[in-house]
This record gives sequence, structure tokens and C-alpha cells, in this order.
Amino acid sequence: MSPVNLRHAVRAIILDQDDRVLLSRFAIPKPEGTIVVWAAPGGGVETGETLLTALRRDLHEEVGLTLDADPPHVWHQEVIAPGHAAGYDGVINDYFLIRTAFFNPRGALSDDELAAENITGLKWWRLQDIIDYHGTGLFSPRDLANPLATLISSGLPDRPVSLGL
Repeated sequence: MSPVNLRHAVRAIILDQDDRVLLSRFAIPKPEGTIVVWAAPGGGVETGETLLTALRRDLHEEVGLTLDADPPHVWHQEVIAPGHAAGYDGVINDYFLIRTAFFNPRGALSDDELAAENITGLKWWRLQDIIDYHGTGLFSPRDLANPLATLISSGLPDRPVSLGL
């Protein structure tokens, strides 16, 4: 079997004092049309970076958040699906929990720079709004409401929870 080329990324589950989660709106161009995906802020781990270094960089760039401490690693996701991430056979996402007061997200990147990363917006979501969502966009992970509900109600897991697509 040939080696699998996976894109390794880090993501932040950013929860405010009212348990709203901050999600990035990705508009991903595909031959069949643009797909909208709501996902936790974050991005690829560059060569030589640790997971937390990459997370700190991405949060500064995308949402303007600076971390004072190392956040707990709460979820791990591996998706092997050619085409899931351009140029890769799939992705590995490691998610870290950040509790913070509500803030208006605005990172160091310009709107044009964010658009080059396919990021077209940021929005705070209540868990119930995710559960009730019937729009055409997708969530990543697809069942985001379930692990998010568990994280909010049960607190930190003993080890990172494995997520599906």
C-alpha cells in the first residue's frame, strides 16, 4: 500500500462564557460549485512547528486571540478521503479547547488574505443553533453538535476523543 499524504492541522474550540462556539466560514470552490463549511478556527501545521505553535499562529492571524497558557487537547480526527483537502489524501485535525470571554474576532490577516485561505467569515454559534441548522452549509466535523454538547456538559475528556468525518 502506498503512503497516505495527510494534511495535519490544529483547530481551536473557542467557547465564551455563554458556551457559544466561534466558527470560521470556509467557502471552498469545487467543480460542482462552492461548498460552505463551518469549522473551528485553525489551520495547517507547518514544517518544524509544534501543534501549539501552529495553533497560536493561526489564532493570531485569523481571530486575533493570544493564548497565555497551553490549552487542553480535547479531540482528534483523521479523515482519509482523496479530495477532502486539495493536494492531500485526507486530514488529521487536533482540536484544543479555549475558554474565553466573548470578543469580536479580528485577526492580523486582511479580508483578502483570509479569502485566499477560503475564510469568508466568523460567527459565534449557540449549541442549539447548530442542532437546529437546516442551511446548505456543512459543519466540520459533520456531527459537531454531539461532541460539542458532550464537551460542554461533561468537561474535559481524560484523553482526546476520536471524531469521525
